[in-house]
Amino acid sequence: MAIYFFRISHGHYSGASDLPYEFETREAAWTEMRAVCSKLVGGIARSLKPNAEWQMELLDEAKEPVFRIRMFGEALD
Repeated sequence: MAIYFFRISHGHYSGASDLPYEFETREAAWTEMRAVCSKLVGGIARSLKPNAEWQMELLDEAKEPVFRIRMFGEALD
């Protein structure tokens, strides 16, 4: 079992969880990350401003990124 951490970044805020999560495989970690994001995406989209970014990363035991999901709000004028 490998240990992973979640990190969320939004604007100037970036914070990684101190609580470790154990997953048997990278694929299991990716599946959990997608499930967590799917629960959060509605609230994030409602509050996302133009030209802003929100992202969630799954970090390995050394707190290096393994997976990233990003959402952007872009003003195209």
